[in-house]
Amino acid sequence: MTDAITTEIIRHGLLANAQEMARNLCRTAYNTVVYEIHDYGIGIHDANGDVVADAPGIAVFTRGNDHGIKNAVEFLGRENLHPGDVVMLNYPYWSSAHTLDPLVFAPIHHEGELIGFASCRVHVLDLKQKDAGYVLDSTDMYQEGIFFPATKLYHRGVQNDDVFNLIRFNSRMPERTIGDIQAQVSACVTGVRRTQDLAAKYGRETLADAMEAINDHGERLARLALAKLPKGTWRAHDFVDTDGVVLDRMVKLDVEVTITDDEMIIDWTNSDTDVKGPINMPLGGTEAFCSLIFKSLTTPDTSVVAGNFRPMRIITTPGSVVHAVPPMPTFTLWTGLLGGEVILKALAQGMPDLVPACSGGDVCSMMGLGVNPRNGEAWLEATNEAVGFGGHAGGDGEDGIMHLTEPGCRNNPVEVLETKSPMFIESYGYRPDTGGAGQHRGGVGVGRAYRFTAPSTGIAIVYKTRTKPWAIGEGLEGDNNHIVLNPGTDREVVKGGSYNALDPGDVLVNNTGGGGGWGNPKDRDPAAVATDVRNGFVSADAARRDYAVAVDPDTFVVDDDETRRLRSHA
Repeated sequence: MTDAITTEIIRHGLLANAQEMARNLCRTAYNTVVYEIHDYGIGIHDANGDVVADAPGIAVFTRGNDHGIKNAVEFLGRENLHPGDVVMLNYPYWSSAHTLDPLVFAPIHHEGELIGFASCRVHVLDLKQKDAGYVLDSTDMYQEGIFFPATKLYHRGVQNDDVFNLIRFNSRMPERTIGDIQAQVSACVTGVRRTQDLAAKYGRETLADAMEAINDHGERLARLALAKLPKGTWRAHDFVDTDGVVLDRMVKLDVEVTITDDEMIIDWTNSDTDVKGPINMPLGGTEAFCSLIFKSLTTPDTSVVAGNFRPMRIITTPGSVVHAVPPMPTFTLWTGLLGGEVILKALAQGMPDLVPACSGGDVCSMMGLGVNPRNGEAWLEATNEAVGFGGHAGGDGEDGIMHLTEPGCRNNPVEVLETKSPMFIESYGYRPDTGGAGQHRGGVGVGRAYRFTAPSTGIAIVYKTRTKPWAIGEGLEGDNNHIVLNPGTDREVVKGGSYNALDPGDVLVNNTGGGGGWGNPKDRDPAAVATDVRNGFVSADAARRDYAVAVDPDTFVVDDDETRRLRSHA
């Protein structure tokens, strides 16, 4: 057994390796979605493919990388993984994500023995999916791009030109796509070299023992936390707006969560099946978003290791919306963004003091593409918008931050979007009265208005617009997400996920939802309501209507007598 001090030194060394991989990736990537937004998942894994260190980005990516590596190794055979190999996998049912989120990984060898893996997943711009940018209405896997079933980009350190030529001739944006994939390769090579340095310093067996100890310790921490949680079974459901094909059908996500002394069981067997459009989740993706919620409840203050999830068990039905099987379409993976909060909705019944109300519930992506008149070249830029978080027993939900599935991510700055595309950001700010009222209010959402200065396509990827963010106790729901085209004109349209052909001068507004409230709004401190009015989060009218608090809209002073009268009649 490796001593605890050495194990801890190695653990921090592995974390440093992952962070260096992330820095290398961001320095070399071509795509703003990667280097500005941090749409990536990076990990160092042991010889079994279990993660022992990560660099936060898209939270569900890193956990999904475990699933992908194990499937790829089974497909290729461990004996066919050599020093200098780099593998790419984007077959959704193995990789845990859609075709444009390829997993690139490299085996780590020391003294001729396989000791681990370095992994990097990013969102690339184009791999021959049927529509440029994003696919919202595919009906089978064959419309969703070109598949690489654990294909070697490099073999024993030599680039496989045949594969890169295949990518080059099957991508609408080959330079940026190949540039991002090579950035992934660079990140993985960095992880390999740095982990080999640790093996050389401490010895292969010591490093392997430390990796095992890191995961065993992660399991112990999770089990200790699990033992303190309330025990029971709770059930909840919510809906994805549409599958993108049958537009009038809302797709049901139904979960039953059971906590025992030994495990948390997350059962999705009553969720919808026969979903025609591309919102179906590969099993690895479902495992990943469930893992995010489990970790937030058990070991939120420690880095991700595979051992954290040993006390969690997931039950699904193959062929359902949370367990896609070939050839089910999987491109629009928004089910994995909305599903985590369905778990929280169930848990809120048994532990309302431990979980928050629903957030805005979506990452609210907006993607623009077309031909840039400044240079005549194809352009594609995207960003995710912040949402309000749900109120909780400890206080108010955060205002306008990235969705809980993206804790390491940012959005694309105004300056970057305007520099790289024919878009002008007319306005960007908080949306008053969008957070659900409560003793602890939900955070407010944001609104960003894009004016397009050239013919473009605006793709709205927003799939929680038909239901509102749920509250806890006597709290009120938050406002929902929605897209508005050309507001204030006779062409105004309000919608959700959609392709939109835009002419010069057209405006697309991405309005994001607020979080649900926690507890009775009449129990909120009037001084806190006045502060919300002063800060522009709550209007004076909403303060009176929802909180029974009279606030002067000019001085932001509470009228104590009127407030007492209002609350006595509430």
